[in-house]
Amino acid sequence: MSAPAAIQTRPVLAVRELDAWIGNQQILHRVSFEVADRGVTALLGRNGVGKTTTLRALLGIVRRAGRIELAGRPIQAEPTHRIVRAGIGYVPENREVFGGLTVAQNLTLARRDRSDPARERLVAELFPELAERRDQPAGTLSGGQQQMLALARALLNDNRALLIDEPTKGLAPRVVDEVADALAVAAERVPILLVEQDLAVVARLAEHVVV
Repeated sequence: MSAPAAIQTRPVLAVRELDAWIGNQQILHRVSFEVADRGVTALLGRNGVGKTTTLRALLGIVRRAGRIELAGRPIQAEPTHRIVRAGIGYVPENREVFGGLTVAQNLTLARRDRSDPARERLVAELFPELAERRDQPAGTLSGGQQQMLALARALLNDNRALLIDEPTKGLAPRVVDEVADALAVAAERVPILLVEQDLAVVARLAEHVVV
């Protein structure tokens, strides 16, 4: 009796011959890879090779050329706001929370559509500290709490993929574990392209790796 055939699935993101520039300097040269439609795909490389630029190019934040498909749909000609609307969430390297606004205000601003009780419950379960600090200015949170807030903002929306850039950078080991726990739960719901320097976190989370 023959073994069942493997189920073929379409990647959630397919990148073909991607070039990208910052100003007049070309950073990416004909980069091609795919992001699986489930779990975590890690994007690895030494400092300065263009990992963050890759994420920003996928979102159209920097000038780019090549082909990018989201679930089979070409998006390389779309502006950033339409790409986000199409279902790509982004957690930047430096968190970029609104420091003068409260935790609750940061979360409210992050919603693309009306509130979703199920997603709000997920965020509350993953990040109970945020509920306790909902009226606290985000700029007064610790680095780990700001990272949790940045992740929570992305998880409030119905995304097809999440781009997450070095979420454990500069965090204490205990907080790294908490962030990794949250990413593991998030990856059960939405595929993630993860830039991460901590190889222990990559080994724990990633099912696929792009170098």
